[in-house]
Amino acid sequence: MEKTRIAVVGAGGRMGRNLIRAISETGGAELSGALEREGSPHVGADCGTLAGLEPSGISVSDTMEAAFADADAVLDFTAPAATVAVAEYAATSGIAHVIGTTGLSADDEAAVAAAARKTAIVKSGNMSMGVILLSVLVEQAARALEAADWDIEVLEMHHRHKVDAPSGTALLLGEAAARGRKIGLEDHSVRVRDGHTGAREPGTIGFATLRGGSVVGDHSVILAGPGERVTLSHHAEDRMIFARGAVRAALWATGRAPGLYSMHDVLGLTG
Repeated sequence: MEKTRIAVVGAGGRMGRNLIRAISETGGAELSGALEREGSPHVGADCGTLAGLEPSGISVSDTMEAAFADADAVLDFTAPAATVAVAEYAATSGIAHVIGTTGLSADDEAAVAAAARKTAIVKSGNMSMGVILLSVLVEQAARALEAADWDIEVLEMHHRHKVDAPSGTALLLGEAAARGRKIGLEDHSVRVRDGHTGAREPGTIGFATLRGGSVVGDHSVILAGPGERVTLSHHAEDRMIFARGAVRAALWATGRAPGLYSMHDVLGLTG
């Protein structure tokens, strides 16, 4: 059986190295190329050696033309500007694009959506199987528990180096809660509380962000009602859970019709 050829963007970073390892351990997948920014000390390095594996014979490139030349799909956990550029190139080349990048602006999201009209894009704030299942449970709980009596708060903690807040996963869980309540998250979320804020506005979804140490990712959705609380949680202990999910998404997306998909689609959890 022919293997799916997968390229990795940001190969020298922590996630990039994990993605290379995940490809190497997944049946039906093989590494075809890797990309790093121009001037990176990792350009020219062997991908296998970079990821702590046996030499692969594939070197890190600093151009998309070289890195994606043989790719069926590309894995991208980088920065918004880089992700938009990769999306546009992948769309032109007919390469499936798996996006784990967070912190995209409205303009970035629009550019990704435009690219998805030409190729298959799987985009998710989290590629973990456990988190996607958690989002389904959050949506069901939010739907079942009346907004007038049950308040929803999303709590997340990540390592000290994370640059965006709330995390993409926290927003994914907030969106799940909003779907359950049949409201728009943008108009009902509370991101900051400081000073004399007054009583909590009924029907809102609150976010609390913690940063410190080396935490890979902790997320809890708290549903607080009169006299009781329900807490739904996920604790990430290894970044490989995200990498394995991303490779699974690449295998699913390769050869798929153009469109903007989510991990719910990959796992068959959509209606």
